[in-house]
Amino acid sequence: MPKAKDKILSPQAMLAEREKLRRQGLRLVFTNGCFDLLHAGHIDYLQFAREQGDRLLVGINSDSSVQHNKGPKRPIVPEHERAYVLAGLASVDYVVLFEEPEPASLISQIIPDVLVKGADWAEYVSGRETVEANGGRVILADLRKGCSSTNIINKIQQRTS
Repeated sequence: MPKAKDKILSPQAMLAEREKLRRQGLRLVFTNGCFDLLHAGHIDYLQFAREQGDRLLVGINSDSSVQHNKGPKRPIVPEHERAYVLAGLASVDYVVLFEEPEPASLISQIIPDVLVKGADWAEYVSGRETVEANGGRVILADLRKGCSSTNIINKIQQRTS
C-alpha cells in the first residue's frame, strides 16, 4: 500500500502515471473539490467515485483557488494538509493540486476515462466536453443530505458566538 505522501503528484508526474494506466488498459476516474473539512459525505462520494473505474484521481483546489471560490476566510485547512488527508484514504489513488478556480485545464491534460461530480453540479460540469469528446463518461453522484463543509463551519460559528 503506497504511503499518503507518495500519492500526491504534480500535474506533470500525473501525466506520466496516466500514460502507464493507458498502457495497462486501466480506467482513470477524476473528481475534484475543495475538501476543506473532510466529512461523511466526502467519504461516501469518494468511495462512489472510486467504484466507477480502476484508479481515482482527486484534483483539489489550491488555497488561492478555494479563496477565489469560497471567499477570503477559506480554506480552513491548508492545501498540503487537505492533500495529505485525501491521499490517506484507501479509495484515493492520486491527488493533484490545481491553481485555477475550475479543473478544466487539468482535465484537458489528463483526459480521464470517467469524470464524477456531485449531482448538485448537474447544470455545469467543468471538463465535461473534454471527457465526452475523448469517449469518456460523466457521472453525477448523489450526495449525502446535510453534509457540507460550509454547514460544519456555520455550526461552529453559531456555537462560538
